[in-house]
Amino acid sequence: MDPVIIVGAGPVGLALSLALARHQVPSVVLDAGDGEVEPRAARTCVLRPDTAAYTAALGGARWAAWRTERRRQEMRRVELDPADSPVHLQQYALERSLRAALTREPLARIVTGARLDRLEQDARGVSAHTRGPDGTWWRGSYLVGCDGARSTVRKLLRIRFPGRTSVERHAVAALRVELPWDGEALLHRDVPGGDGEVVARPLPNGVWRLDWLLPPRGDLVTPEELVARIRRTLSAWCGQVPPYELLDTGVHTAHQRLARHWRAGRAFLAGDAAHLLGALGTRPVEEGLRDAANLAWKLALCWHRRAPESLLDSYEAERRGSVGARLRAVDQALPLVRGGGGLRTLLPGASRGHLDLLTDGHLGRGLLGAPPRYEDSPLAPEDAVVPSAVPVGTEPGSPVPDVPVTALDGSRGRLWERLGHGLLVLLVAPGTHVWDSRHWLSAGLMPELAAVVGRLPLPAELLVTESYPDAAAHTVLVIRPDGHLVAALPGARSDELRACAEAVRCAGGRDADVTASAG
Repeated sequence: MDPVIIVGAGPVGLALSLALARHQVPSVVLDAGDGEVEPRAARTCVLRPDTAAYTAALGGARWAAWRTERRRQEMRRVELDPADSPVHLQQYALERSLRAALTREPLARIVTGARLDRLEQDARGVSAHTRGPDGTWWRGSYLVGCDGARSTVRKLLRIRFPGRTSVERHAVAALRVELPWDGEALLHRDVPGGDGEVVARPLPNGVWRLDWLLPPRGDLVTPEELVARIRRTLSAWCGQVPPYELLDTGVHTAHQRLARHWRAGRAFLAGDAAHLLGALGTRPVEEGLRDAANLAWKLALCWHRRAPESLLDSYEAERRGSVGARLRAVDQALPLVRGGGGLRTLLPGASRGHLDLLTDGHLGRGLLGAPPRYEDSPLAPEDAVVPSAVPVGTEPGSPVPDVPVTALDGSRGRLWERLGHGLLVLLVAPGTHVWDSRHWLSAGLMPELAAVVGRLPLPAELLVTESYPDAAAHTVLVIRPDGHLVAALPGARSDELRACAEAVRCAGGRDADVTASAG
């Protein structure tokens, strides 16, 4: 088959190309630029540890704590375990690491100076034309528009992009400075000196990103005004203005938009081409990377003809539904957080106060920040086909924690390291870490379970873990390639394991109405 065409070479397009290569699917990334990544120090992204692990993001700063202050009083302090702390890094560093990884992938190709201007589809694939001195037609099996807020792909597909403009605005600065709290992020309201709300978040190498809340539609911020803000804020925190090096500045404006559709035939939207968010600490880059993680394995199954085309409809159902819920939560929280409005009865948890809601957004928790749970997914198996399913510490449809695992070859690692390839079947087997794998591979459930996994209609890997939250010994967990739990079963139930695999490839889920061969 033809490669997948990816339009746009930002973090989402690059991550999608890398994910497809892991699934043995070739891709061509059409980069409208020259391939150079501009090192903007103030343009950063915050990722949950699972998202950072998925993208193999290198570096980044993990916060030791999150503090909220009002005037000169500390209101709340959240200690953060290094394993659970958000990862904060410059976006250019993420892009460079993804580009470097793609240079080592023979199935991935980046074409620079390729600006899309035409798109055609037929029953077998997609043709994309890029303008230039000669013009070039590219042929692909599928096409994914990862080309940002002004997406050409979205416009060529005539997909509407409704929403609101400029719901939140910040002046932003990146500076190298020594602050009184080492490695801790700070949300400070009513800062002495009259600068309202400021967020300070550490980056690697002694660099901090500072964000000052501005009126949503106000005057331009001049360089002189921004320097004055920096000096007032540093003086309020340190007693005087300490030595600092200003690296980069800017004004960040958050919009709220959601594309009406994320799929049109063999073409898809992802990242900022599909949605815009960012107010109240929500994370646009992370949501885009979740799009890539969700879509990659589904495209791969269809590309390898292991699943029906209807599987691809679940991308929009899951991801648009999740981002839409996030945008609605932001819409409900904004009047409370920014204007003292009365939405406490509409937004669950709002009674905790606006500082707690902001903390949730920035730390990736609650309605504003927690990872999605695809509880109503069309890929969830019907209760009738998994009657033995048992509860564990992860709800079906939610992402799994990063527990230690052992593979059948005896190699040890972490669960998240095994994601992004195929279905995972995880057996909870206490005591296996003290035995050589040659002994327990032929004992207990293992022979039967290994045989069942080998006959599943999808590529699957069998792993073993000592323990899993709230799971009994011999529990078997079925996990999607993007790390979301399908079901937990009490042992090697061959029919139910197969039913889970059939549901994941959209041949036996709640809304499945087609059957595909496993070829």
